Amino acid sequence: MDKLLRRKVDAYLVAWKTNPDRKPLVIKGARQVGKTRSVEWFASRNYKSVVQINFVEQKNYREIFNDGFEVDAILKNISLLNPGFRFIPGETLFFFDELQACPNCATSLKFFKMDGRFDVICSGSLMGINYREIESNSVGYKEDYEMYSMDFEEFLWAKGYSDDFVEDLYRNMRDLVPLSTLQMDVLLGLFRDYVIIGGMPEVVDTYVRNKNFSGTLGIQKQLLNDYEEDITKYVEGLDKAKVKAVYNHISTFLAKENKRFQITKIARNARNRDYIGCVEWLADADVINICYCLNQPELPLKGNYDPKLYKIYFKDTGLLIASLDEEAQEDLRANKNLGTYKGAIYENIVGDMLAKQGYRLFYYRSERPALEMDFFVRDADSLVPVEVKASDGATASLNNLLKTGRYPDVKYGIKLGYKNIGFNGKFYTFPYFLTFLLKRFLSERKM
Repeated sequence: MDKLLRRKVDAYLVAWKTNPDRKPLVIKGARQVGKTRSVEWFASRNYKSVVQINFVEQKNYREIFNDGFEVDAILKNISLLNPGFRFIPGETLFFFDELQACPNCATSLKFFKMDGRFDVICSGSLMGINYREIESNSVGYKEDYEMYSMDFEEFLWAKGYSDDFVEDLYRNMRDLVPLSTLQMDVLLGLFRDYVIIGGMPEVVDTYVRNKNFSGTLGIQKQLLNDYEEDITKYVEGLDKAKVKAVYNHISTFLAKENKRFQITKIARNARNRDYIGCVEWLADADVINICYCLNQPELPLKGNYDPKLYKIYFKDTGLLIASLDEEAQEDLRANKNLGTYKGAIYENIVGDMLAKQGYRLFYYRSERPALEMDFFVRDADSLVPVEVKASDGATASLNNLLKTGRYPDVKYGIKLGYKNIGFNGKFYTFPYFLTFLLKRFLSERKM
């Protein structure tokens, strides 16, 4: 089996297998982020026998749990459907794909764990939609892993850069040593390409093989269509047209000055109560990231935000750009006329890079005093404002947040832009492309 692209889940899977007390593993994520391919690659190199079942494509296998959840009963029914499968204790992986289509399978995970003869990995797209039922059926007997489209580090691997290269970047960041002009030029160029194509594996693979953008837009357009089809197919208990309307207006919201989600921008006289659940469905389907407005720039973050005020970002910035009109796409690929969407694109990519590190997304905006901050993260004991600068403009909001004593939880800040590494005593400056290392930097930051 061919596997061109190295993914972070590869190392995770190896570590999972070396754990003698491993539980069945559930890999969640949006469609086409590489879940199935990664598990197949891992399985082919680590097991003598692989029992792979897709509950969407092979619907008859949903019946294998009809005689109960004892492992031997399940094996008997699998053998009835396919007598060619081999069940070798200690050497067999059961790979159940599209778990969300068969909640009964989730119940079986407890019994596979207690039986102990076989390893189990499950995966699925749109899993968040049915995850409450899956969660309750297997609590305590499974391990979860969230998989995303490729982050910038994985993109660098795809382009041939090594772990040592990434470590060198981190050392510069940690020690506040500016990058050379050549490093900045090359990495900013790579980052611009990453922004345009995003991290969907098929798109990245096509870009790497062709050494240009040829063929990538067509794949992205198909992915956007596939997500729309998923809305039509899987939305239950909600107005599908309203979910589609929210999905199709994301780029419209981001083009506005405050970038906030507003129902009235979707339809005249639209009311929030008519769209309850639509945004949440898209988030559960792993299509969007939601960024909530803090009530105050202070800790704790949990509970300190307004659930009615939020921004919506695409989880993959390449798909955001593919959703724009053709002229905008062409301009972006030619690195010119970013225009209306310049700020939105950089906010979207930074939000995505933060979310892929496990951060929940928060922003802040107030009129009196006039204050706006794109994102907030935190270290062990402080709130850290993150400003995304699409231009070289002033940093009034960041400076106001850092005024002594005004916001005691804010001790320093971070500014991201087309700037080299630096620190002015109040905030750190980093180029956009180092955002993927931010969580590590904050956890190891010298006080």
